[in-house]
Amino acid sequence: MSELAIRAVNLGKEYKIGARAGNYDTLRDLIVEAVKRPFRSLRGELPGGSTSIWALKNISFDVRRGQVLGIIGHNGAGKSTLLKILSRVTEPTEGYAALWGRVGSLLEVGTGFHPELTGRENIYLNGAILGMRRAEIERKFDEIVAFAEIEQFLDTPVKRYSSGMYVRLAFAVAAHLEPEILVVDEVLAVGDAAFQRKCLGRMSDVAQEGRTVLFVSHNMSAIQRLTEECIVLEHGKIAFRGPTEEAVTYYLSSQVAHSGEKRWRDEEIPPQAHPFRPIALRLKDPRGNIAETVRSTEPLTVEMEYRLEAPIKGLRVGIYLLTMRGEYVFTSFDTDEREMYERWEVRPAGHYISRATIPADLLNEGRYLISVNASSYRVKRYFQHDNVLAFDVDITGAPGSQWPERRPGPIRPRLAWEIEALDEK
Repeated sequence: MSELAIRAVNLGKEYKIGARAGNYDTLRDLIVEAVKRPFRSLRGELPGGSTSIWALKNISFDVRRGQVLGIIGHNGAGKSTLLKILSRVTEPTEGYAALWGRVGSLLEVGTGFHPELTGRENIYLNGAILGMRRAEIERKFDEIVAFAEIEQFLDTPVKRYSSGMYVRLAFAVAAHLEPEILVVDEVLAVGDAAFQRKCLGRMSDVAQEGRTVLFVSHNMSAIQRLTEECIVLEHGKIAFRGPTEEAVTYYLSSQVAHSGEKRWRDEEIPPQAHPFRPIALRLKDPRGNIAETVRSTEPLTVEMEYRLEAPIKGLRVGIYLLTMRGEYVFTSFDTDEREMYERWEVRPAGHYISRATIPADLLNEGRYLISVNASSYRVKRYFQHDNVLAFDVDITGAPGSQWPERRPGPIRPRLAWEIEALDEK
């Protein structure tokens, strides 16, 4: 038996944008189109005035049997297109993919459910669509129902289910497949927090059973928990492949500014941000210099510069500090203090800088991310930009730096210790 589960060779997928919908053309239309086609080809045009884009281009990789491979990248990078080709949902424009073993796909949870059928009937229908034999469905039926937690609604048409019940049942059916290759696309983004943890646990069980898994997610914690190696896609091409930790770091770093300052261009500001207009986010050391690397023994200043084109009531401008793994360290807003909140209850139109100081002796060594948010609590979010800036923390002179060990955790506070000698008599 081959040690390979998947081999992709020069895969490419081209889509035509703006193509004219198919009509019933007359004979005259067909003749005219046939005459025009050679001239359009010379000009590089596609029929119907459409253009083409390559969702994937020159994708080649192998996946070993039993390997759990993550696929990450920004929206539109080609992740879902790649999984659809591997699942035989769509055909590649060029290249080919060979798969050894039965394939189970969780591309869109709930695909194949019929709203007029009951939950019980949809389990059999959806199981059959996903490649399960009837005997296999019957053997796993009770387990599927228990996982979905919809026992009392089992004989109710699913059109009467809440969205949460629908999602739970759909995932329960798909997650209890027993394929040699499992292809999963962002299914953990649905449902409530408790159900997401349950889904993640189930996916972990599948991975530990030695099956080959391709897993797409924007949840970096889930990627790091489930996968051992990742592919990073950028604009339809493989930008990086390596151990998960390195791949996640590459992906997150590639999305942020590295100069210690981010200035927003007009085209980067969404219309719904009005009247809030971000200008710049910058990091400064104690000497006022814009910095990408700071010392943990010195304070770090974060400045958010912006303009209000009209007054805003209840505005708060703040930052989220995260590790490169996507874990939150803290959140802080410029009106957290009651005095500041009352003073700036209505912020007039004008030019502003909201400035915060991260104290010395707080952060541990490593690389961190800053996201920004401007909102009126429970009224409107004007602007949010995730992972705007990345910066490094140098721990020279930090508490315990005389020892070469790497201390876990994102913070490294300088605590006030006392040593009291108790003389024994």
